[in-house]
Amino acid sequence: MLKKLSGLSGLSIVALLTIVQTEAFAQGTIIPVETKSNALVLQTNSTNNLNIVYLGPKLTDKKEYEAITAVYKQTAEYTGVSNAAYATSGSRNLFEPALTVTHADGNNSLDLQYVRHETKKLNDNVSLLTVVLKDPVYDLEVKLFYKTYFKEDVTEQWSEIKNNEKGNVVLQKFASANLYLKADDFWLRQYHGDWAKEMQAEESKLTHGIKTLDSKLGTRTNLFQPPSFMVSLNQPATEDEGAVLYGSLEWSGNFRIDLELDNQDNLRIIAGINNHASAMTLTPGEVFTTPVFLSVLSFNGKGEASRKLQSWARNYKLLGGKGSRLTLLNNWEATYFDFNETKLKALLKDTKELGVDLFLLDDGWFANKYPRNNDDAGLGDWQENKTKLPNGIASLVSEAQANDVKFGIWVEPEMVNPRSELYEKHPDWVVKQPNRKEYYFRNQLVLDLSNPQVQQFVFNTIDNLFTKNPKLAYIKWDCNAVVYNAYSAHLKNQSHFYVQYVQGLYSVLQKLRKKYPTVPMMLCSGGGGRVDYAALQYFTEFWPSDNTDPLERVFMQWEYSYFYPAVSSGNHVTDWGKQPIKYRTDVAMMGKLGFDIVVSKLNEKDLKFCQDAIKTYNAVKPIIWQGNQYRLQNPVGNDVAAVLYLNEERTTGVIFNYLVNNRYDAGSSRPIRLKGLDAQKRYRIKELNLYPGTSSTIDDTKTYTGEFLMKVGYNPDVKASRASVVLELKAE
Repeated sequence: MLKKLSGLSGLSIVALLTIVQTEAFAQGTIIPVETKSNALVLQTNSTNNLNIVYLGPKLTDKKEYEAITAVYKQTAEYTGVSNAAYATSGSRNLFEPALTVTHADGNNSLDLQYVRHETKKLNDNVSLLTVVLKDPVYDLEVKLFYKTYFKEDVTEQWSEIKNNEKGNVVLQKFASANLYLKADDFWLRQYHGDWAKEMQAEESKLTHGIKTLDSKLGTRTNLFQPPSFMVSLNQPATEDEGAVLYGSLEWSGNFRIDLELDNQDNLRIIAGINNHASAMTLTPGEVFTTPVFLSVLSFNGKGEASRKLQSWARNYKLLGGKGSRLTLLNNWEATYFDFNETKLKALLKDTKELGVDLFLLDDGWFANKYPRNNDDAGLGDWQENKTKLPNGIASLVSEAQANDVKFGIWVEPEMVNPRSELYEKHPDWVVKQPNRKEYYFRNQLVLDLSNPQVQQFVFNTIDNLFTKNPKLAYIKWDCNAVVYNAYSAHLKNQSHFYVQYVQGLYSVLQKLRKKYPTVPMMLCSGGGGRVDYAALQYFTEFWPSDNTDPLERVFMQWEYSYFYPAVSSGNHVTDWGKQPIKYRTDVAMMGKLGFDIVVSKLNEKDLKFCQDAIKTYNAVKPIIWQGNQYRLQNPVGNDVAAVLYLNEERTTGVIFNYLVNNRYDAGSSRPIRLKGLDAQKRYRIKELNLYPGTSSTIDDTKTYTGEFLMKVGYNPDVKASRASVVLELKAE
């Protein structure tokens, strides 16, 4: 079954009180789930169903949670379960269910009732609540898990469904989380996109009915829509004001998030695996564990919510979230598929000259019968191409060591080209319908990771690289194809395919991480096609987009930062876009810096700038990676975008400022107010990353109080001739 990752719970409310039901529960069992600032309160009703009666600011007197229900005078609620903690179907529920089952006798009804609960304190900051529910007629048991991170106000939620019946039970829908919110209005901020157009934001008022965010792509499932969203209560939240709930599913496969505004104007959020073509059959005694849904709630705007989530990710979820990262030079845009050992050795010398840590060899290094000279052949045949690399990868690793840099390599182990030896030898390993014409995505098909033999092959692909090259220091794991004509020659029950594919992927990654626990790996999927916290348990960083135009990246990186910390975002300087090298480098520094340029073609000043910028980056990267991020001025609707990274002590910060509009002599005509500073401290501001031969217009002899910088602001003097300005902020 699915690996139990963690647990969630996090809803939200607005004014003073929130989520609640319409019956009185004087005798009910009350279960408060509290974090530093918030509380989710569960309570049983007269028929022993478990409901959500509050989600909002934590109350000092816990006894007052009992009084919440009575203060709501809404229209009649007919069922007693409209605010269920985990709604079922076929009994009294009139709305979208979290769980739908077909019992062994064919009955489709389910009525879960409270049995017991227990809370375990896992450490000083983390607690786990387990609630057991059971149907009184059918022997089906559900456990709800709520894992709370006290300081960060983050909750993870998931469920376990156990079949204790004598025959098979079919799960028709099996969500991870069921949230219930009350407010005057609800505003959804969601994201959409495509290749090179990731994280396009839309915000709209939720109306009655169901709004569904979902994916049915099988792999690379975030291509059109990620499983992350925000819901603001009463009015759209701003950076610093308003009630907002962030939600995201920790799952790398098909997802479904339903947001239903009901007849009482209350909002139900149900999130989990997409049950499309994925009914799961449980044999007697079998347990199905859903993936984790995470949420964080803030009553002080989107900025606070994102800082809480970023802190949680660095401390608890992202692989090596508190550790370091390697700067790199990638060969892709320098050579594409056209390279040989001589060219690569020259690039290794460029890597050292540039001053980064690692050289990354991208696509095109493998396959012999069907050489990987373009994207229509060789994928799946992971032997070094003898023409391009007669001495193998080992000689390049040695050459990298001789140049005092590390060596990394690109792989795409989940996919296969029809023109490959792997496809010829194992056509049964490929996801395809036996009686239908093959349909390709980027000339590829997907390997069937529900098959243990394929899982072993994928593991061996990576393991062999390390066995032959123990000094290999980095893996870029790509995933470009989606699933067409879904069919597994291995599975007897095809409705299990989409779920078991992801389980197979996680099984491989768990095995790899057990053997190679610290090797940095980039999660790449044709850009942002696979970005979620389940996958990021195994990867040190993700690739936000193949679109590396720095102007576009300002907008993309802004939106990603709501959900992911800077240390997880791989940002490369490339030749995309029309901006100068300084602008491109400044933008890429807002995360994990890399380069994908032809170093030998840089002019003297550009090379000197890049070398100096890398030294500057190495000095300030701890603040960018581990500091608190404050979005100061949105690129949408403004001429200048500005972001501050500030250390915990509020003594040192880095401010990135970018011109995002070239019309009407645009620039920073007004001061930009800073955030998060100590009002009493005095700060000095100095410009970093100056291009050779230029001087700063910033007077770094002056100091300003934190109060002045937060209430009045500071002008970075951004204009066409100073399109990107990086500033260092230091307390005296």
